[in-house]
Amino acid sequence: MMSVGYIYDKLFLEHKTPAGHPESKERLIAINRRLKETGVWDRLVHIVPRKAARDDLIAVHSSGYVDGILRKTMPGFLDGGDTYFSEGTLDASLLAAGSLLSALDSIADNKISRCFCAVRPPGHHAEKNRSMGFCVFNNVAVGARYAQKKGFERVFIIDFDVHHGNGTEHIFEEDPTVFYFSTHQYPHYPGTGSEQSTGIGAGKGFNRNIQMAAGSGDEEYLYVYGKVLPELIRKFKPSILLISAGYDIHIQDPLSQIRVTTAAIGSMVEGLLGAVSGLPSIFCLEGGYNLDGLSGAVVQTIEKMLVT
Repeated sequence: MMSVGYIYDKLFLEHKTPAGHPESKERLIAINRRLKETGVWDRLVHIVPRKAARDDLIAVHSSGYVDGILRKTMPGFLDGGDTYFSEGTLDASLLAAGSLLSALDSIADNKISRCFCAVRPPGHHAEKNRSMGFCVFNNVAVGARYAQKKGFERVFIIDFDVHHGNGTEHIFEEDPTVFYFSTHQYPHYPGTGSEQSTGIGAGKGFNRNIQMAAGSGDEEYLYVYGKVLPELIRKFKPSILLISAGYDIHIQDPLSQIRVTTAAIGSMVEGLLGAVSGLPSIFCLEGGYNLDGLSGAVVQTIEKMLVT
């Protein structure tokens, strides 16, 4: 059995969103409840996260953007109507990004081989200089740069959220040392993620978007994650996998028209983990807004992390 870490902190619940907002603290509460009910909770190495420092954040975000968030005190929407900033949002956001750092430290110290970061707010829509789509800091991007500092020189990012991770793509689109791979419903929010977007300059060829039509389900996703993605991973020869784990692809999710079942999500995880045996990997929570579908899919993910 693989040694799998789990990162969660009650501070994530202090990021408050308005009533009716889909990105709520109940998401993490439901995940933790299901992990305990199934006994998976006791099979994990529980890791206390640390907050990301300013230097960690400006490795992927502009200093002006980071400093503006660090100085912010008044609650309200950061981007017009999606990303809410409450009294507890700054601490939660710093801890969400820092969770990747703590996971990487534990992997580098051989305490674990894989990790699941149950964090909020999510991150993959956050651009270099702005928040977007419920996201304040780009958690996986911060983790990718820190991974390289820890000696994991070639980073492969996999994003299976139903929405394209525009922020992650743009941050690394000129970088040949970070491969960004995304499957996402298209057309759908945020409107990015063209299959013609393959990187810029030195990064050309290190970005791959696969657009999924509304109604796509197990057959389409299992082909991509069982056939297409493993070959890309093997060809890139990464040092580590970072996964933006968005469970809004689930058949029960209210924010998409993708119809992937819980069992198929487990098979997707098997496909990406099995591409290169023993490769370190970190899953970081992104979307997923039906509590039953989300919590069941996370349990399935972690069960596959333990045995694949």
